[in-house]
Formats: sequence, structure tokens, C-alpha cells
Amino acid sequence: MTMKIYAINGSPRKNWNTATLLQHALEGVRGCLPDASTELVNLYEHTYKGCTSCFQCKKLGGSSYGACAIHDGITPLLEEALHADALIFGSPIYFSDITGMLKCFLERLLFPCFVYDKDYSSLAPKKLPTAFLYTMNVSHEQMLANRYPERLHAMEAFLGHIFGATTLVQYVTDTCQFSDYSKYKMELFSGAEKTARRETQFPQDCAHARELGSQVAAAIAHPGK
Repeated sequence: MTMKIYAINGSPRKNWNTATLLQHALEGVRGCLPDASTELVNLYEHTYKGCTSCFQCKKLGGSSYGACAIHDGITPLLEEALHADALIFGSPIYFSDITGMLKCFLERLLFPCFVYDKDYSSLAPKKLPTAFLYTMNVSHEQMLANRYPERLHAMEAFLGHIFGATTLVQYVTDTCQFSDYSKYKMELFSGAEKTARRETQFPQDCAHARELGSQVAAAIAHPGK
């Protein structure tokens, strides 16, 4: 059976930093698992909402126990994601967190699997390697000063608990937001410096994303390690 790996793009942009890095991560997967099927999913192309707290996924004997009862634009994707062989999530950082679209998707994906028993058990159908790739326009030093890794770790921990595997992480800082900064009121940043950094640093970030994909592939091939 063909392995399936999804890269879930939580950015509204389909061809900029986050999406590009996710594509490189999938290249890294295919480099190690050439027969695997990979797909980049752009969440902003779908119409959906977050968890509505209906608790139908927790209702004993109910038709939706262990599954999201909402039927909308991501219903098929949620089922496919749960039975994938790996998931790589990508998001720009907005207001110190992942985008709302990705947060809504993760609410719908994870909460039905989360059991309110003494062990907080998981109903996930299989062990699933996951990775998170974050992009942000702040510097590495600002990221640490603002405690982004600590803030973002909570969702990573939920992923690890639900799917039974350590979540791999890559931070990409000081990104270039536009091809032409002169068109926007952005005097806080130097367009020339951002453009120069994209030319020199972003290829390295893409190489690291490919390595992240290779690590995901290794986790699929050797799930016990």
C-alpha cells in the first residue's frame, strides 16, 4: 500500500515562504521514500470552521463518537489526515501563534481523538509522525525573547500525545514578507536587508526543510526509534 504524507499549509499564501518550505520538506520525504505519495494542502482554499463544542465526538453510543460531527469543507481531509503516514504542518506566526485557519483545523483533527479518562487516552487510529515548520519575520533573538518556542510547544505536545510520536520542529526567522517593500508602510524593516537575507539565508532554510522531511521519512521507516 502506498504511503501518504501530507504537508498542511496554514498560510494564506500558496507560493511564498511557508508553502515553499513545505514543498522542500516533501522533497526530503520523497528523497528517502521515492514510492511515497505526497500532497501539499492549502487550508485557505477550504471553507470550514473550528470546533463548535457540540461534544458529539464524546457521546457514548453516538454515531460520531471519536470523529468530528461537523460536515463541511475539511471533513474528507480530516479522515485522510488521520490515516496518513505522516503530517507536516506549516504556519507563519501571527500574534505569537499559528494562524487561525490552522488552529481551527487542529481543533477539529485532534479533539475527537482526545479521551477524557484518567490517562487522557487517544483514539487516533495509528501512530503518526508529525512535524511543525514555523515562519516569522522577527529575528532569532526576538523569537527567543518573546518565548515563541515555549508558546508553540503546547500544540506540539498535543500532537505528540495524540499520535504517539515526537513532533519535529523547524523555526525560520527574519523572513522576507514582500518582493517590494516600497509599496507598503513598513519602515520598521529594511526592504534591502530583508531581500538580501532571502537571497542568502532562505536557500539554507529550504535545505533544512528538506532535512526535516528526511527525518520525517526516517520516523515512518523506523517508527520504534
